[in-house]
Amino acid sequence: MFTGIVEEIGTVLAVERGPGDVRLRVRGATVTDGTRLGDSIAVDGVCLTVTDLAGDAFACDVMPESLDRSSLGGLAPGARVNLERAVRADGRLDGHLVQGHVDGVGVLVRRDPGARWDDLRFTAPPALLRYVAEKGSIAVSGVSLTVTGVDDEGFGVSLIPTTLAATTLGSLTAGDRVNLEVDVIAKYVERLLGGAR
Repeated sequence: MFTGIVEEIGTVLAVERGPGDVRLRVRGATVTDGTRLGDSIAVDGVCLTVTDLAGDAFACDVMPESLDRSSLGGLAPGARVNLERAVRADGRLDGHLVQGHVDGVGVLVRRDPGARWDDLRFTAPPALLRYVAEKGSIAVSGVSLTVTGVDDEGFGVSLIPTTLAATTLGSLTAGDRVNLEVDVIAKYVERLLGGAR
């Protein structure tokens, strides 16, 4: 479980492509501190298991399901990624409940700079938009954000200076792909009520 509060921006050191899977090696001095083999780290919002540690870098394997639902398959050495360690049971939950189970990919279509903030507009698959609500939470590339507006084609968010500086969202440009995780509570409510009609 994660909070969507990014701990640091990491750098992809290597991408090893296998038969349908990918092994990533990522540098992240903060997230590797105290991390052990088998621990979980969210990479751009995708929960991945640490399979190797070497200094301030870690390796993780990305299976076909995660590659199909996220933008991780398009990473290359040098890419910057949002990193967060799994939250401890006795830790603070500052963002919202984020599982690291990415639901799909969105695309930035517009960025409107403000005096000290930016308003961003993303398109998203219709199957995901039914779970997005104005003033609700959404994880965008692992960042917990509040939805400012939603319609049949996409949704908007506003980024404060801290988010602009401390995450990769500050450098997104139109056409960039992002990982989306909708609120899991909405999915459970729908399931309990008999599914989408």
